[in-house]
Order: sequence, then structure tokens, then C-alpha cells
Amino acid sequence: MDIPKTMTAVVLERYGGLEGLTTASLPVPKPGPGEVLVKVAASPINPSDLSFLQGNYGIKKALPVVPGLEGSGTVVAVGSGMMGRYLMGRRVACIAPTDGNGLWADYVLTGSSLALPLNSEVDLEHGAMSVVNPLTAVAFLSLLQEGNHKVFVQTAAASALGQMVQRLATTAGITAINVVRREDQVSLLRGQGADIVLNSSDADFDGRLAALCREKGASLAFDAVGGTLSRRILTALPQGGKLIVFGGLSEEDVQISIGDLIFEKKSVEGFWLTNWIAQKNMLKLLSLWRLAQKLITDELRTAVRVGYPLEEVQTAVALYRKQMTGGKVLLVPGGSEQ
Repeated sequence: MDIPKTMTAVVLERYGGLEGLTTASLPVPKPGPGEVLVKVAASPINPSDLSFLQGNYGIKKALPVVPGLEGSGTVVAVGSGMMGRYLMGRRVACIAPTDGNGLWADYVLTGSSLALPLNSEVDLEHGAMSVVNPLTAVAFLSLLQEGNHKVFVQTAAASALGQMVQRLATTAGITAINVVRREDQVSLLRGQGADIVLNSSDADFDGRLAALCREKGASLAFDAVGGTLSRRILTALPQGGKLIVFGGLSEEDVQISIGDLIFEKKSVEGFWLTNWIAQKNMLKLLSLWRLAQKLITDELRTAVRVGYPLEEVQTAVALYRKQMTGGKVLLVPGGSEQ
């Protein structure tokens, strides 16, 4: 395959959101030892990408930089190393390196350990969304099962990740108390078979949530929102409850009642998939990846709302920020083979 010398890429010139985004022609990088060059097929816009654009993500790269934390494509060139040779020509899901450009481009250079081969039944469109959310959902299920939790609370339950977690939990016989913020999201989840869905905008939300937590014995909650909702969720949990915060959709710091921590023996901890993966050995990680691949067309499926070319990145990001439910928004480089 002929690899061009230049490529189209989205470039973040300054942190702060849409205003810092532009497109440019950049040289196509060449892989070194332990690296692979992937021709990008698609890359989703995730909440973590929005956080990265604002400069609030766990990794803050030197600017200018190409954003895009995950995606899919085909390995078209490799550096030295056995893993690279194995991946040559294969369709992969991949994540961006921590110190280089991301996937909102025609090509991405990443480590061979960050490129995961896709099963034949997973197309590149869905493969683009097969790392961050699916592995996070699998991680949450693992935490629930390790703690023998039969009921849990999750915020942002109508998100792509929230829907995945709901489906996985149902299959595993675990009950989710789903928290959303709009009535149309209540209808969406109930239409998918969710038994318990609460709207945090309702006047009686706090009382209903606390009553359900007591009745069902829910002592663990996953929170993607932060701000005042974190306090409301933790307060609703029974004594000894734990809140795991993994996102900040409110763009506000987590607020917690001192009384919950001191007198109710409740706790708060953070979850970042990058750290969770780092704690797993390669065999365990590959096992989790195989599980995610098996479920990607069922419990871990994600609907696609629309795809945009790289040149329309500002439109794509603005659309996703305005409405995060209803399917993923993808960036699709021109000329990629689907």
C-alpha cells in the first residue's frame, strides 16, 4: 500500500474547546521500534475528548497536538518488534499514545501494545468505539461482582456507557438504579427494558433515591457528573456507601457532605480506565479484551448517530456537546476503507 507523505489532521492549537480546533496538513509519521502506523477509519467523540480539549483530562499534552483518544483502522506500516509484525495489515482498535498525536487524522502513530486486533465480525465503525466505553463497562461489572453488589446506582445512565453498563448488569442479574436528567432519557431507558430510572430534575428525586437505596440495599454508585449531584448521590446511599467518580460532565468539582464522610462512614474514590488497565497483567488484559469483543454487537453495542469528515470537526464537537445521548458522533477521515 502506498502511504502518502502528508495527511489531513485536526489540530488543537490551544486548550479551551472549539475555538482552539483547526485542520491542517501534516507529515505522515514513520513508525520506530515498538510502533505501528494506523490508517484511521473512524474515531468517536467521547466525554473524555471534550475534557481533553478543555485541558482538564488526566493527560495534558504539549501544543499543538492532534486530539482523539480512541479509534479504529488498519495497520499499514510497523517498526521493529514481534508485535508490530503480527499486527501488520490487520484491522485494529487503538488508543492514542500519552505523549503524541491522537486519532483525529488520516493516520496515527501509536505503540504496538496500544493497537488491539478486531474480531472479523466487528466492523471498523463499531471497532472505533470498542476500547474506552466497553472496557470501562467491563471494569464496572468486575468491581460489582468482586464486591458482591446486587444493586448499584449510576448517573448519566442514558449515555452510551450508561446503556452498556445497564445491559451488562441485567445479563449478570444485577439491578441498576439509573439516574438521568431529562424525561426523554427516562423514556429511552425504559424503552430498552430498564426497570428503575430516576430523573434528577424531579422535585422528589432525592427522597425517592434514598428510599430505593435503602429498600434495594444499594451501597455503591458510579458517578460521571460531579458537582452537586455527587453529594446528592452519596447522601442517598446507606451508611458505609461508596461513590466512584469517573467523569465530570457538569464541569464542576465534586461536592461532598462532611457529615457523610465522618458520621456515615461513606467514601469517595476516583476511577480512570488508564490506571485500572495498568494494574492488569497482559494475559488479564487480553482476556478482558476478548470478552469486550464478544459483547460488542450485543450488550456493549453503541449506536452511531452521524459521521463527519475531519474538516467539519467543530460542527461535530458542537453537536456532541449539545446532545450526548442518541448515538455516537464519529469523525471519519476521507478515503478510509470501511
